[in-house]
Formats: sequence, structure tokens, C-alpha cells
Amino acid sequence: MKKLLIASTALVATAGMAAADITITGHAAAGIHSGLDDVSTTSNTTDVAGDGVYSNAGVDFTMTGATDNGISFSASVNIDAGTEIDSGDFEFDGADGGTAGLGSVSMTGSFGTLTFDDGGIDNLYNGDYTSADVSYSTTVGAVSLSVAHDSAGVAQANSMSAGYSASGMTFALAASEDTAGTSASLKVSYALNDTVSVTGKTDQVAGAESVQTITAATTLNGVSVSVSSANNSTWDVDLGYTAGGFALTYGVDETDGWTATATTALGGGATFSAGVDNNDSTYAGVSFAF
Repeated sequence: MKKLLIASTALVATAGMAAADITITGHAAAGIHSGLDDVSTTSNTTDVAGDGVYSNAGVDFTMTGATDNGISFSASVNIDAGTEIDSGDFEFDGADGGTAGLGSVSMTGSFGTLTFDDGGIDNLYNGDYTSADVSYSTTVGAVSLSVAHDSAGVAQANSMSAGYSASGMTFALAASEDTAGTSASLKVSYALNDTVSVTGKTDQVAGAESVQTITAATTLNGVSVSVSSANNSTWDVDLGYTAGGFALTYGVDETDGWTATATTALGGGATFSAGVDNNDSTYAGVSFAF
């Protein structure tokens, strides 16, 4: 990671600005893949990518500063090129455009945080819903609040979330406009002790029956176990093991669909990762952080 500090007189032509920082980071990845879901096309059908090689690299520029009256601001620009995979979802993302992209521009002060990012702000209720253009977040006492708005009024884009924590209890509420009305979820978590937690969640998608889910999770000596069950006859069991820079995960659900992954830190910002699932989808490769 390289960090460049430039005097404000070289960056800003207006009065009232303090110092500014520009942070430059880089990343790269390369490996092999087979049988991943191909999401690189706009087809409504799910295709499967054949055997192949992926390699990509990128540079991210993050600019931060503050005004004399205490308002901090930030902006980011990224340049990415190559072929990418989504190891978390066993998906083949395809070729990146190889062009520079403007990320979010945000301002933070006693009023909260205001963020602008044209089509780049994730829906607060469901990340698969339409992204928004502008968001606002603040804290009122012990309650955190966020809203996201799409200026074009696209369906499934406007959303909100609220959170509250006290005495081991955590409450999280999220909602979004949907094509059939409003979708909303409420999640309540309680930490029984340092190693065991229980979570209850109710999720009401607009136009569909609500789904209630109970999850119990525990972590002890590097071993993690999470078991969840819902009233729509779905369930998940996830196991994990970590030791030093090495991690193993295994997950299975009611369809007998399973995934297994392994990651290990190689030092110097490099990480090896590999995965396989019940569809014979596989990947293996190395990622680098600079």
C-alpha cells in the first residue's frame, strides 16, 4: 500500500479546506475454474461456464479530506481489467470492461453521512434488488438509521434500515419498495455468552407468505457451527474451522446442495483459495493485495 499526502493548496482551489489524503491500493487474482454458473450474459437462463483460467488486476484510488468546520469528505476511483469469478457464489463474472469507474462520493459530519453513487448503493433490504443513487445514514441515541433512494424511481430501489443494540440484544429492521408493495424483515439476535448466539428473523416479501427463521450459532477453539430452520421447510447447516491463516468451511441445505471451501494466507498480502460444490463446480487460485 502506498500513501501520498499532498498539501491542500495543491488539491483545492476554494477556502475553508484542510489537508487531504490520497491512498492508492492494488489487487490481483489468478487461477482456474470449472462448471461455475455463468452470470456474464444477460440471458434469463442459467448457463454453466466451461473449464478456463481467470486473471484480473485493479488499482483503487481513495481520496479523503476535511473542511475547517469538521465535515469530512471522500471519493474513490477504480480501474479494473481481466476476467473475474465470484468464489462466494461459485459464479463466473466474465471480463471486466477495463475502464476507470467513479465510486462513491460522501460527506460526513454531525448531521450524519450523505453518500452519492449513481446506481452503486446496495439495497438495504436485499442486495439482489435494484441499487440506489443516494443514501443518508445517522445515529439517534443508540439507534442507527439509513435510507437509500433511487432518483429514477426504479422499482425495488428505495430502501431503509434501522438497528439497535443493548445488553446482548441486537435488533435489525430493513424494508424496501417492491413491485407488489413493501417488503420488510425484522431480525433479533441474542448473545447467550461469548460463544453462543441465537437469532430469530421474520421476512415478509411483498405478495408472498412471511418466512420465520431460527438460527443458533457457536464458536469455540476455532470451530464454528451454525444451524438454521425456517417454517417454509428450508434449513442450513454451516461448519467452519480456522487456525492461524488457514480456514475450512462446509455448508449443506435441505436440497442436499453443499459447498466446501479452503483458504490459507501465504504472507505478503497473498491468499490461496479453493472451492467445490455438489454441482462439480470448482475453482482454485491466488489473490494478491498491494
